[in-house]
Amino acid sequence: MTNLAVQVKNDIVAQIKNDELVLPTLPEIALRVREVAEDTNTTIPQLTQMISQDPALTARIIKVTNSPLIRTSSPVMDLGTAISRLGIDFTSNLCIGLAMEQMFQATHDIIDKRMRACWSRAMEIAASAQVLARHFTKLQPDQALLAGLVHQIGMLPILAYAENHEDLLQDSLSLDLVIEKLHPSLGSYILRSWEFMPQLVTVPKEYLNLNHSADQADYVDLVQVATLQSYAGSDHPLGKVRRSELGSFRRLGLDADDEVTQWEELSEEVSATESALRP
Repeated sequence: MTNLAVQVKNDIVAQIKNDELVLPTLPEIALRVREVAEDTNTTIPQLTQMISQDPALTARIIKVTNSPLIRTSSPVMDLGTAISRLGIDFTSNLCIGLAMEQMFQATHDIIDKRMRACWSRAMEIAASAQVLARHFTKLQPDQALLAGLVHQIGMLPILAYAENHEDLLQDSLSLDLVIEKLHPSLGSYILRSWEFMPQLVTVPKEYLNLNHSADQADYVDLVQVATLQSYAGSDHPLGKVRRSELGSFRRLGLDADDEVTQWEELSEEVSATESALRP
């Protein structure tokens, strides 16, 4: 690591230990929806009334419900019907995921560009993880989607820190090194502070751990497989990993010999899912 990267890393770690690091907070609408959805007495009309106060979010949910992601038999025109089709849990996770997009913006051009790229990447991985969950596991597709959307959430406080430190802002190598070293553990730290379920809290910390082990396929496996697949055929180090030897691929039952065909069959569904997530 460069001297600057070491210095910044130590500074951020010290801020975490002293409880001084400013963590991103979930948008108000996401918090309200989650709270209502967790109440077993909540009805679809109550949730509809709350979400409908946010027209942009309403439009996005209807768009997702009409996408191949859900496969409805007839077009959905209103929010209440959309939530009925999705169910309360799926709607809640989708709202949390989509509302997070507003967090990936900054006033400084360099940081704003990085944050938007980070969110774009999150949607790409989320779409793949969701499709993998549906075809190869008994895991919840909506949780898989959320796992993909939050897997790089640890980058946010680092990028926010860089926005206030000109030396780091102008040194992209050092910034990349700090992100690489800190974003996995920082991501899990943030998700814990947001009171996400433990299976999702481990995703940021473990998705790059190629030795990740589990009794059966988990959300880390989905995000790891989606990430490695996104680099397939590229010069990136993760594009050269021998995937047939990885537990994550084995637990999903992905056949190394037939993998290209399997991915080709899913690619259209992944693209449709990703485009449904985008505004």
